[in-house]
Amino acid sequence: MDDTLAQLRAGRLAGAKRIDLSCGLTEFPRELFDLADSLEVLNLSGNALDTLPDDLNRLHRLRVLFCSDNRFTTLPESIGRCHDLDIVGFKANQIRTVPAASLPASLRWLILTDNQIEELPDSLGECTRMQKLMLAGNRLRALPQSMTVLKQLELLRISANRFETLPAWLPSLPRLSWLACAGNPFDTQAEDAAITAQSVPHIDWRELALGRKLGEGASGVIHQAALGKAQQVAVKLFKGAVTSDGWPHSEMAACIAAGVHPTLIAAQSRIDGHPEGTEGLVMGLVDPSFVTLAGPPSLASCTRDVYAEEARWTPNVALRIARDIASAMQHLHARGILHGDLYAHNILWHAQRGGRLGDFGAAWMTGALDAAQTRAFQALEMRAFGCLLEELLERCTNAVPASVTTLKDRCLQPDAAARPTFAQALSLLQQASSSP
Repeated sequence: MDDTLAQLRAGRLAGAKRIDLSCGLTEFPRELFDLADSLEVLNLSGNALDTLPDDLNRLHRLRVLFCSDNRFTTLPESIGRCHDLDIVGFKANQIRTVPAASLPASLRWLILTDNQIEELPDSLGECTRMQKLMLAGNRLRALPQSMTVLKQLELLRISANRFETLPAWLPSLPRLSWLACAGNPFDTQAEDAAITAQSVPHIDWRELALGRKLGEGASGVIHQAALGKAQQVAVKLFKGAVTSDGWPHSEMAACIAAGVHPTLIAAQSRIDGHPEGTEGLVMGLVDPSFVTLAGPPSLASCTRDVYAEEARWTPNVALRIARDIASAMQHLHARGILHGDLYAHNILWHAQRGGRLGDFGAAWMTGALDAAQTRAFQALEMRAFGCLLEELLERCTNAVPASVTTLKDRCLQPDAAARPTFAQALSLLQQASSSP
């Protein structure tokens, strides 16, 4: 028996604000109701649950509920009666049905990734606090028209679904900044073309000698490796399963299509001949003196990255990072690629050498869109860049030129059509950097 469950049943967790239980549960432990006056975060992921109690709302202080990797086929309606829930996560179940009554209007962050959902209820539009909506890996062909009122929505993941076209109203959402759409029928032709094109050379697996692991994400594992006798590179081996951003296959396609750019961490070669058939890419090895700009969003920050308390830099360093990322994004947009995840946690930086943008897990291609649609969706990424600029400027040790603050405000304005392009932003940043 899980030690936490044993302590719960023995009454030794009085006053607990968070409970994590992953021990093969098939029934909801009723002893949790003894914590009704304190419990705020309940994590029941990794069990064998398929129902929740009808009186779940007795947990009247509950703000966060995670039930991922269970056996739910329907999102329980009892969740909808928990009127103060902030975050709900039911990733990797077998959910086919989302009843209208299952969604409390209080929701700010909803995770339904990797299920079997074909349709969402109109009641989703009543969740007007919604900032983050994660729906990748389902069977959706459309989104409820009621979502047009979700003016706080900033991050949307609808990759690996069945969209033939994208909802025309998406660019009108005033705060939408991070959108992932790859792996849908409208996008797959461009992905397949990128995968099959000889836009990067192919490297035989036997030419690589894998070294230490540099990192691991939802889509794959990155190792340092030796290519031949002298060259040190980074190798990403993909896992193959759907992630919160979509299919790793889509990420590989975007990496290949991105080509080479000095401030972009993109693919140099595609790996052939892995003994287990694993797909992989060879990338340039970034100097270890580069470090990640920030950590990913927390439960509290929801859509905004978390910076170290000591994170500070001069205006020159901030402008160099901003210029480098704007340059990388201009390059991607020119190649018909949207990054989808323009965040500080996907940026490596160095005080003297600027910034490098990586992680194509949420990237998607605009080849199926007309010019007006492409510009509209590119404008969403300008808001993401505005958020990055805001974070960089907040941590500057001295004042930055007024023109940069004005640029930040233009990027963040609600009217997407009035935001600058990355070419315009880069020009303004270069002017600000050269001013005395």
